[in-house]
Amino acid sequence: MKNNILYYSIGALLYCPAYKKSIADAVIREEFGTKYSLALCLEDTVNDRFVEEAEQTLIDSIRQIHDAQKTRQFYLPKIFIRVRCPQQITKLTAALGGSAEIIMGYNIPKFSTANADEYIQAIIKVNESANKKIYMMPIYESLCLTDIRKRADILYRLKDSLAAVEELVLNIRVGGNDLCHLFGFRRHADESIHRIKPIADIFSDIITVYGMDYVISGPVWEYYSGENWEKGLLAEIQDDKLCGFTGKTVIHPHQIPVVNSAYQVLRSDFEDARAILDWNQDSNAYVSGNLAKERMDEFKTHANWARQTLLLAEAFGVKQS
Repeated sequence: MKNNILYYSIGALLYCPAYKKSIADAVIREEFGTKYSLALCLEDTVNDRFVEEAEQTLIDSIRQIHDAQKTRQFYLPKIFIRVRCPQQITKLTAALGGSAEIIMGYNIPKFSTANADEYIQAIIKVNESANKKIYMMPIYESLCLTDIRKRADILYRLKDSLAAVEELVLNIRVGGNDLCHLFGFRRHADESIHRIKPIADIFSDIITVYGMDYVISGPVWEYYSGENWEKGLLAEIQDDKLCGFTGKTVIHPHQIPVVNSAYQVLRSDFEDARAILDWNQDSNAYVSGNLAKERMDEFKTHANWARQTLLLAEAFGVKQS
């Protein structure tokens, strides 16, 4: 289990096509607020015929943000690049030069047994020459995961592959829309992806295999306006949290404060978590009513929950109700 605040701090990860020339100015002007992460996408959001142009725009954007930091203060999000292939990792890291120091890492789309070793070796290679850690976030969204005869074997093989770079895996991420696409599904603003049984089953297996060792982020929510979009997002986040996900991929700035608020820890949970971890180890009892005398707290049963709760409180804050 990850017991470091860094792994819980990705929060709302805002996806932006890498070809957007306005992104650097938006970051510098803090148009997206001061509590989010950013993924610049070179994959599905970019036409195959315009990849090189998008790469150059991305490089220019990163350099602009990097240079601006030398002369003014502004919130710098954790910045990730969603690549198309392993070669882009080494290519872009080299092309960015000194400005690569503001890159947190790379998002790995359609992570599978067919490409895992190449991606992992690319991450290892750039870390050998970097003056800071460069992380990876593999995305589980490939067709192979729909084969229930092989899914468990695939997930465990991928987990074994990641063991060599485990500390460099910030999050395991899931491609909710990509998986829905394979079946032809699309949820409405008042429907949670966790109600789509084939997709929920894949999520459940990912949580089962990875949930005790990695932080796993929730799927993208594509609604940002119109009727019920915010209510629907909050409802799906409740399902995400209950099923073991932390954080969420977002596609519009409107969604960022909703995610941040939803992941704030209830004051009652925060107080219970502290009490559990401060348990008197010399006591003859490892169970008691909680501080509010509303539920049972048990040290041996709830300690992992308590550690995660305090990390979430550090990352997102605490709210009364």
